[in-house]
Amino acid sequence: MAVMSQILEYAESKRNTYRQYDFTQEQADALKTFYDLAQEFNEIEELYFLCVAVPKVFLKLDAMLYLYDSRSLELSLVAKTENPEKGLYKPPPDDISPADSTYRSGNNLIVTIKGKRILSEQLPNTHKNNILGTLVVYPNTNLSEADEFFLEKYANRIGFNIHNRLLLNKNIEHLRFIRNLVADIEHNIIVPNMIFKLFLRRMKGKITKNMEIEKFLNKYTHDAECDEVCIEHLLAELTEVNLGLLEEFQNIDKHYHNTSLFLETLFRKSHFDKGHLTLRTKPCNMHKDIILHQIDRFIDRFKEMNITVEDCCSNEADEIITVVDLGLIAQVFANLFSNALKYTDYAVDEHGKKYKLMRYCREILPGYFGANKNGVKYSVFTTGQNIRSEERDKIFEEGFRGSNIGSRPGTGHGLTFIKNAVEIHGGVFGYDPMPKGNSFYFVLPL
Repeated sequence: MAVMSQILEYAESKRNTYRQYDFTQEQADALKTFYDLAQEFNEIEELYFLCVAVPKVFLKLDAMLYLYDSRSLELSLVAKTENPEKGLYKPPPDDISPADSTYRSGNNLIVTIKGKRILSEQLPNTHKNNILGTLVVYPNTNLSEADEFFLEKYANRIGFNIHNRLLLNKNIEHLRFIRNLVADIEHNIIVPNMIFKLFLRRMKGKITKNMEIEKFLNKYTHDAECDEVCIEHLLAELTEVNLGLLEEFQNIDKHYHNTSLFLETLFRKSHFDKGHLTLRTKPCNMHKDIILHQIDRFIDRFKEMNITVEDCCSNEADEIITVVDLGLIAQVFANLFSNALKYTDYAVDEHGKKYKLMRYCREILPGYFGANKNGVKYSVFTTGQNIRSEERDKIFEEGFRGSNIGSRPGTGHGLTFIKNAVEIHGGVFGYDPMPKGNSFYFVLPL
């Protein structure tokens, strides 16, 4: 760590260096303007346009800014002074690319933009070898060596400010992700885990019953008047209790495996490294490997609520293999079935009879994602009142709950989680009002 004396030396050295630069007043004003305005603009796209605006205003040079795309790691045009709203996000022509030094090509002067190495290490997907991109200025006909030198120093300032802004955005995204992850954990793990109390309470009751039977058996084995009927009755009770204990053990075991899957998915290290949900995909049979396991968790509760469950894809889904993140998509179905349990309401059939129904289906959508890019649609329909038309665009927003929910408990986070999980798979999530009910669906690439 530098001490005060070193800082004073650095400052003195920098003052002398700036004097040697011998920038013109216009060039010095250009740097000061860039620094001042870079602090005022909130959006990074505004910073991009500022980078090309300063040479235009102070040096009468048109400019284009090419940066590496974080996904493709290819150069892409992000800002320009001529026709600024058109032709963005295209690659540069073949004669424009980063180089070790500034060079001229045709009417253009191409200056490489580098970032600060310590920031580059924190933002590995925004650069190649510490290079962010290029600043292209034109016409170059009247540019002197001093002008080139100034533009190189200006490009350095661009790189540093862009890297700082990207790092700030990354930190904001991380904080937002952590906040959403806390909501995911509460919604998908903490709240569902309350059912462990029910399982354990019922198990405790059966263990208490077994202990009573044990006392009776102990008494009757020393009681000469105890007949065979007494023993048979106690054995029958013991058998019934033990079957109940086995059932509760299976419930706890299933819930444990499901909770473990969700914990592994939500606490994945790569989520925290990247600041967003990441995928760990593998081929699976959606129906057998995910849907039926989630239905098995909820089926008893559907029966308790008198909700009929219909499976519309069991006869034809066995051959459909989808590449997904098992844990995330399992939570998608868990949230859909949990909502169905809470919000399914009565409908009336053609005979005037009331009924409650939850139906899940699958459908192949040829060409949904483009030519030769099929989609597979999964939907969950529940009977009940339609969501109001004015609320349908809001239901996927964090914390929003429709006016048709009454006093039913909930956080308003489930649909937001589903939307995020589906979209990072390259899919879409939506809602359709249906006769006598509501259908939530998602479509994944097949």
